[in-house]
This record gives sequence, structure tokens and C-alpha cells, in this order.
Amino acid sequence: MAMCKPIKGQEEGSGNRDKSQKSNDEGGHMDDDEVVDENKSFILPTHSRQQHDLQRQKQQRLVSLDVFRGLTVALMIFVDDAGGVLPAINHSPWNGLTLADVVMPFFLFIVGVSLGLTYKKLSCKAVATRKAILRTLKLLIIGLFLQGGFLHGLNDLTYGVDMTQIRWMGILQRIAIGYLVGAMCEIWLKGGNHVTSGLSMLRKYQFQWAAVLMLVTIYLSLLYGLHVPDWEYQIPVAASSSTPKIFPVKCGVRGDTGPACNADGMIDRTILGIQHLYRKPIYARTKPCSINSPGYGPPPPDAPSWCQAPFDPEGLLSSVMAIVTCLVGLHYGHIIVHFKEHKDRTLHWMVPSTCFLVLGLVLDLLGMHVNKALYTFSYMCVTAGAAGIVFTGIYLLVDVCGFRWPMLVLEWMGMHALLIFILATSNVLPVVLQGFYWKQPGNNILRFVGIGR
Repeated sequence: MAMCKPIKGQEEGSGNRDKSQKSNDEGGHMDDDEVVDENKSFILPTHSRQQHDLQRQKQQRLVSLDVFRGLTVALMIFVDDAGGVLPAINHSPWNGLTLADVVMPFFLFIVGVSLGLTYKKLSCKAVATRKAILRTLKLLIIGLFLQGGFLHGLNDLTYGVDMTQIRWMGILQRIAIGYLVGAMCEIWLKGGNHVTSGLSMLRKYQFQWAAVLMLVTIYLSLLYGLHVPDWEYQIPVAASSSTPKIFPVKCGVRGDTGPACNADGMIDRTILGIQHLYRKPIYARTKPCSINSPGYGPPPPDAPSWCQAPFDPEGLLSSVMAIVTCLVGLHYGHIIVHFKEHKDRTLHWMVPSTCFLVLGLVLDLLGMHVNKALYTFSYMCVTAGAAGIVFTGIYLLVDVCGFRWPMLVLEWMGMHALLIFILATSNVLPVVLQGFYWKQPGNNILRFVGIGR
């Protein structure tokens, strides 16, 4: 594969940067604050307080990682807004892969890459652990506020959540879990040997790969080994005095990966409680449950009883495999740290990316379907491989060939991704704008421009 020639002056600048990184890898001192600040945020990188620190951080920053993060944010906004109009790009109702289904694994992959750069040099493992735990708690709190039910959405100016009904899991909660496990692996499960080749890098991080193997084994054992008994759920009727309607679901199976009788849903119902799960299940858009499939719609007359059952796409068991995506991204971050030549990085990225992609497709053909809701092993492989290929392409385009100006918007979005997620995709900004109205709540600026009708 031919590689474009780097822009003038960039190769020299890259070499100087690489030499600086090399001196750090070989024993140069780096204080804890610098380690934490450099690409520390998995979604929103934090700027240094002093101007010279900020300038140094910008010089050391991997621009392609910001662009990739920004591209993922833009993709998330696009599928959220256009998914209802174009069901083909919306999340797959169950098995299969769509454009919307790659957003979450791309974010988790970026988490891992960022962690590899953040913790490449540690002065105190205990301090780094404490800061990682604090960041995790911050993400969990933000996630509960945004997706736990506190905000009631567009056209509803009320707020508040019944703690007996709060949704515990969500997008930021899953990212927080992946970040915490990835950070602990990078802080505590890293060898001290010097890396001179791909094999020596595997030896240096052998305990992290052992953790990956353990997580995959746990996931597969539980998904295919747990027995799922019959269960039931209830839906409140409009009249508060009426008895809720109860729907029985027949299972009594083991290893089922369908919507009704999978071990993922059973674990969430048992540990979290069915009242704390997402109440608009993705499988309500399947053909047995919707006459407008793959979109939402009225159920057909012979719809199965499980069509309206709560199900969390960011559940506990599926989050186990999501952690693996984060650890795969961590490996790509290690390649940045230990390999300085563009050709070496490209080779060490493309080989595993291709292998992951092919393995996932083969597993799907063999019956282990690509499924985002269950975060199946085949889904992890396909999306991790796709993330690696996209990241490699952006790296070649931006950091090697120097096409940075066309990517400035994506770079900016990548550096402010958490803020964009909170204000835009979580409807915080639209809800706030709707709070300012003229005489009646319906007379607001969003209604005037055609949003929130």
C-alpha cells in the first residue's frame, strides 16, 4: 500500500516529538499532573491552566484522535436526528449492524486509545488510581442525571425522578465502567520490560490480554450457559386505580440469544430490577412487534407477549464485552507509545483490525450473530476492527499527510465532545430553551423553528 508523502516540515516535527516521547519512555521524568492532563479525557480532553502547558499539550496532542472523536460525535448527532426518518441507519432492531450501531464501540475504542497515552508514564500508581476513580464517579453521576429519568424530554417542562423507577445504566455509565477497568489495567497490569517489537509489546502487556481472555470467557459462559426461566412483567394502565396488566413470557431455555429469553436481560431483571430498565426496548421495532418495522409502530394482533418488556441495551452482561472494546483500544494506544515510525504504527494497527473484522464476520456466518443490544463477541470484533481501520485512515490523512484544516470542525468537536453530548444529544439545551416561552409553554423558540412539535 502506497503511503502519501508527509507535508514539508512535518516529518521533522514528528521526529522531534517522537524523540521527546522516547526520552519519556526510557526514563525521563514526568510528573503526575502532566500524565493525567495529556489526552486524559476519553470524551472531553481537559486544558491546562497555564498557557505554556497548554501550548506544550497541543504540540504533543495526537490530532487524529481528536478528529476521530469528533467524527464519532457528529455521527451520533446525525443518527439521532435522522434515524427516525431513515430507519436503515437507526439502531438495528436486533441482529445486524447499522451506522448507528458503531457509535458506542467507537467511543469505547477511543477511551482505550486515550488511556494508553494518559498512563504511559506513572509517578504514583495510588494517586493515578484515586483520580481514575473520581473521574468514573463524575461520569456515573452525569449519566444518571441525563439518562436516569430526571429530565422528562421535549415538550415537558417538569423534572424529577422516582428513585424506585430510576434507570441505573446508560451510555455514560457504560463508558465510565470501561474507563475504570481500562485505567486499572493500565495502571496495575503493565510489565516493566522494554518494547522493541510487536512480540515484546505483547509480553509487556500479557496480563492485560489475560484480563481480556477472562472477560470474554465470563461473557460467553453466562450468555450461553445460564438457564433462563419463565418470567413476567406488568404495564400500568391509564387509570391509576386499575390493576396493572401482567404479561407472562415463556422461556425455560439455555443459550438463547433472542429478545425474550437471553441471559443478558435475565441478569438485569434479577440484579437491577425490571423497573430500573430502559422502557422503550429496541426489539419493539422487530417485525413480530411492529407493523412499521424496522421503525416503531403499533404491534400486530398476534404480537408476542415480550414486545413491550423493558430491556436495557447498556445492561450489565453486555457491558462486560464493552470493556473488551476499551481494552482493544488500549492496545492501539500502546502502539502509539512504543512505535514511532508511521509505517510501523500503520502495520501494527491494520493487521489486528483486519483480523478482528474478518473474525467477527465469520462468527456471524457461523451463528454467533452481530448484535448491538447483547454486545455479542462477533459484534465486538466487527466494530473494534472497523474502529481500528477508521482510526488508521484518519491518522494517515491528518497526522501523516497533514490534511488538518478540512478537519478543524471535527477536531473542535472532539475536544468538546462531552459538552456537546450533554447539551445536544441529551436534549439538555432544547429543554432549557423550551423553558423560555411567551405566555404559554407551547410558544417557545423551538416550536417556532419547527423543533419539538
